[in-house]
Amino acid sequence: MDILHSQLTKIQRQLAFVAVEPINWKLYVQSFSWAVTLFESYLLIRQYPLYSRKEPPKELAEHFEPGVFEKSQNYGKDKAKFALISGLFKQLLDSLMLQFGFYAWSWTAGGKLLAKFGYGPEHEILQSIAFVFILFFLSSIPTLPLQAYGTFVLEEKHGFNKTTPKLFVTDLLKGWALAFGLGAPFLAAFLSIFKWAGDRFVPWLMAFMISFQLVMVILYPTVIQPLFNKLSPLPEGELRGRIETLANKLKFPLKHLYEIDGSKRSSHSNAYFFGLPWSKHIVIFDTLIQQSKPEEVEAVLAHELGHWYYLHPTKMMSISQIHIFTILALFPAFLRAPPLLRSFDFPKAVAAQPPTIVAFLLFQMILTPLEAVVSIGMNAVSRHFEYEADRFAVELQDQLGDEKMADMGERLGRALVALHVKNLSTVWVDWLYSAYHHSHPTLTERLKGLEAFQAQREKKKL
Repeated sequence: MDILHSQLTKIQRQLAFVAVEPINWKLYVQSFSWAVTLFESYLLIRQYPLYSRKEPPKELAEHFEPGVFEKSQNYGKDKAKFALISGLFKQLLDSLMLQFGFYAWSWTAGGKLLAKFGYGPEHEILQSIAFVFILFFLSSIPTLPLQAYGTFVLEEKHGFNKTTPKLFVTDLLKGWALAFGLGAPFLAAFLSIFKWAGDRFVPWLMAFMISFQLVMVILYPTVIQPLFNKLSPLPEGELRGRIETLANKLKFPLKHLYEIDGSKRSSHSNAYFFGLPWSKHIVIFDTLIQQSKPEEVEAVLAHELGHWYYLHPTKMMSISQIHIFTILALFPAFLRAPPLLRSFDFPKAVAAQPPTIVAFLLFQMILTPLEAVVSIGMNAVSRHFEYEADRFAVELQDQLGDEKMADMGERLGRALVALHVKNLSTVWVDWLYSAYHHSHPTLTERLKGLEAFQAQREKKKL
């Protein structure tokens, strides 16, 4: 622990200038946040002409019924327009809040609110919670029309929306209640560790973050998910039999197999698994069951089990912990930096003893350009994992010695095509747009990958 602390101290010495030099951090954040937004707009403009193509890639032409590809292109075009406008609107909103001291005002407002209940500025954690939720609620209100448009106009126009206005409002209120119910104690614990651990907070915060993630793995399916969707045991039948047999052969620790009523809100489909290492749960959207054959759903689950087999969730969690550690290691220099808060219009009295949550929030803004680069790297890792999981499905027969698994790669390819066609997913994708936005390879890339894996498998047999 002492060695770690000494290394972190060296980093802080290199960043000591932050605490004394009057850098115009507001201009820095404004410039780089706009740079990221304009770059994302540029990517949308690069992608947009591809929605005007009249024919799908030749590898996919036979899978589109007449008129379906045109619907897919129109859906992609409308989503791109909406993404461009909403992205610029949100950036403009954030920029105005920064420019006119909204963050400083929210901290003061939180203090005044607590004062009415007899709590003074010495209760920093309570004021921090009030500050965060004032920011959260007031900044989310202007974006509500965008959410409503996306659901009731965009998704409705293309036949995907199943959400009623009542359900939309109910979900919104539940989300806010959940944000407060979980966010307030999380934030209180997070800030308490800062105060208790002093300069040695990094390893303790890391331990807290990992523990919180593990707790959420337990709470999500038992407490949070049921607030929004109904999870029912997958009925007995061919699909359940296929999945349980596959899980048993792979020694996958399957505890529950659920069907979720995704069609309650949308006709988009998906499947996923979650849980602790010794207790896993598989969830399949009812829309996926309706849109695909049992053998194709089994292939999708074979791909998902490939992620488990290669420990992809654990690896991604490890990478994210390294990312969090890096952020926390850099943060102390910004924690005691009055010029940072003064740059964002905080009063001298507040800036002289920077509140932890305020300094951390502003620090996160400063990291905006770095986070954009990190997201590209994370996407690259995720795509590599997707290829590995696809290869796992293709080679499943060799691993299990089951001839019934010989066509798993072909089944997975058919399932992927069906999912893309039913969801009107874009099949023409600009490479740079994909690198920045997509955590999965494109459909054509995955189909070519499946063919290559199958060819390699056949070659090994010769």
